[in-house]
Amino acid sequence: MTTTATATGPAGAATTATFTADPGTDRVLTGDRPTGPLHLGHYFGTLRNRVRLQEQGVEMFVVVADYQVITDRDVADRLAEHTEDLVLDYLAAGLDPDRATIFAHSAVPALNQLLLPFLSLVSVAELNRNPTVKEEIAHSRQSAVNGLMFTYPVHQAADILFCKANLVPVGQDQLPHLEVARTVARRFNERYPNSGGEPVFPQPRALLSDAPLLLGTDGGKMSKSRGNSVALGATEDETARIVRAARTDADRRISYDPAARPEVSGLVLLAALCQDRAPEEIAAEIGDGGAAALKRTVTDSVNECLRPLRARRAELAADRAHLRRVLRDGAERANAIADATLAEVRSVMGSV
Repeated sequence: MTTTATATGPAGAATTATFTADPGTDRVLTGDRPTGPLHLGHYFGTLRNRVRLQEQGVEMFVVVADYQVITDRDVADRLAEHTEDLVLDYLAAGLDPDRATIFAHSAVPALNQLLLPFLSLVSVAELNRNPTVKEEIAHSRQSAVNGLMFTYPVHQAADILFCKANLVPVGQDQLPHLEVARTVARRFNERYPNSGGEPVFPQPRALLSDAPLLLGTDGGKMSKSRGNSVALGATEDETARIVRAARTDADRRISYDPAARPEVSGLVLLAALCQDRAPEEIAAEIGDGGAAALKRTVTDSVNECLRPLRARRAELAADRAHLRRVLRDGAERANAIADATLAEVRSVMGSV
């Protein structure tokens, strides 16, 4: 693998803008929780990058993290439906199940068994001070935090290490989780060396997205749970309604100034990403048109950008059995790898 980016930080991060892969040596693990439809933030932040990596020939594993749904909620509502819809969004965005292994946590028992030995490698104090866990707890829907929330980073380590992924696409806020996976890999290799002297697990590196952070229509972080986003599968009319309700400000002149005008700039950036243009160009073009002109531009840009994806999504949605086949085939491939990894782990631990 080569990259023109300078590795930074303990996770040795590179960016997707500068990354060039050797498909013979690189394996990527990525995924999402099935808690609702994917939105524009997912598309520009992760989905497009996954498709790019796939087209480069990188071996891709995509986990539908259904077990992790209950980290911050008491029940997993409509889990089967949300799981299939997640696969629907993946395929509509361009992921190819013949080239990407798409599977669900609950369908790969050996992956989840790795959580037990991995937990023995991490202290309670280390889990307590994980900044990403702290933020997730702050936004938790539960009246009391459950144990799965604290072990979330170690479960993610199992996701990454079961297939011995060496690259993980993440945002800056997920770097602490990836550092846990690197710690688990390093400590396991030190504590349980195999007879050949080679480490059992690689220390995975971060692959940072070069996509800027998209704000939601309320000016906050775009999120499925906050109702401030445009779903990929939304209709054009639904898109127009959501954008019309977006926050702006009283200044009629449209400019791109994320620090001083975050809400307006967030909308400008969204239109720019959809049109593959600079946000400053979009702002100058709208000029004194005000919020109404800005929102029309954003609506038209989003609908035009997503039209092909939505057409593919509608076609795929007509065959739900195909979505289930994708998950079954992916689970079969993932199980074969997870079983082999677990057997190796048990062997070096002397627990066969």
